[in-house]
Amino acid sequence: MFPPQNRGRHLALVYVILQTILFFSVNHQTIVFAHKVKISADVGATLHIEPNDTPRAGEPTQVWFALTRKGGKVIPLAECDCQLDIYAEPHAPGEPALLEPALEPVTAERYQGIPGTKINFPRPGNYQLQLKGKPVTGKSFQPFELKFDVTVAVGNRNISQSKQNVNENTGNGEAKGVSLWLIAFFAVVGIGLLGFVVQKLKRSL
Repeated sequence: MFPPQNRGRHLALVYVILQTILFFSVNHQTIVFAHKVKISADVGATLHIEPNDTPRAGEPTQVWFALTRKGGKVIPLAECDCQLDIYAEPHAPGEPALLEPALEPVTAERYQGIPGTKINFPRPGNYQLQLKGKPVTGKSFQPFELKFDVTVAVGNRNISQSKQNVNENTGNGEAKGVSLWLIAFFAVVGIGLLGFVVQKLKRSL
């Protein structure tokens, strides 16, 4: 039973819970992660993928790496003999890279001349980006190898093609069915929780 002085607090708590359930039931497939940061030897890199770190299959995607050496100094592409290899996951050791896009100097945010490229991921799924590098001259930083795991979403072109394929349409229908089932499940749980609280409030009157 809820004391009268606590009813408002409990109703507010129920409202927050229901809003949270609704949010996750509708957006469970659209959570976006922040920039990925990796460190190897005395070199660190931040991977940025446009737009919003959410690449889509079949669509050109701008990718750049903010390379910095120990102490925070930026490493431009002109000072780094860098190579980017892209693998579809899972992949076996020694397997040739799926893509080997050429890197070019990119100016982004506060960084100038850092390694960047455009990637056209062929299909949705998981990929690994491997960036290897060593100094062009001298020993300003140690050779490094950085690995970034990236998830590629379905692109607009994939959606158009799936509408023309019966089997893909069936798969999409099943996926939508699962989504609707999840939404219905969370809705039932939320309604049940709300009914429980309302009954408790009535008993306390």
